[in-house]
Amino acid sequence: MELYLIRHAHALEAAFDEIRPLSPRGRKQIRALARWLRGTDAFAPREYWHSHLLRAADTAALLAARLRSRAPRRTVKGLAPWDDPALIADRLGRHRQSLALVGHEPHLSALASLLVTGRTHPPVFICKKCSVLALERIESRWLVRWQVSADLLG
Repeated sequence: MELYLIRHAHALEAAFDEIRPLSPRGRKQIRALARWLRGTDAFAPREYWHSHLLRAADTAALLAARLRSRAPRRTVKGLAPWDDPALIADRLGRHRQSLALVGHEPHLSALASLLVTGRTHPPVFICKKCSVLALERIESRWLVRWQVSADLLG
C-alpha cells in the first residue's frame, strides 16, 4: 500500500480558522506540484481523504482536478491539526488501497513519524505547505519512498 501525506497549500489568514481559503500563492503551489506529479508514475492514489478544514478540502479538490484524477474525495475525521495521529494510523492498518491524506501540521509530521518510527515525538519529518511525503507499507512496516515540496519545484 502506498500512502501520500499532503500538507495543504498556502492559505489566506482569516479570523475563523475552519474557513480559511487557499491564497493565490497556494493555487500556484498546487499547479507546480501537479505539473511535477503528472511527469512521474510516482503518485497514484485510489482515494483522497482530507480534513474538514476548507484549505485541505480545496487542496485535495484542486490537486485531483489538475491531475485529472477520478479517485473519490472524502472528508475524514482525525485529520485536523490537533487530532491524535494514532486514530488515523489505526485506520490505515485496515486499509489496502493507495491513499492520499490531505491535512495539516503538526498532525502530518507526527503521523509520519509514528508510522515509520513507532513514535510521534520527536518528529523526524517536516511537511511544508503543499508537500507530499510518500510512504509504502511492506508487510507491517512503513518505509519512506520520496518527499517533494512545491516550493522546490518553482
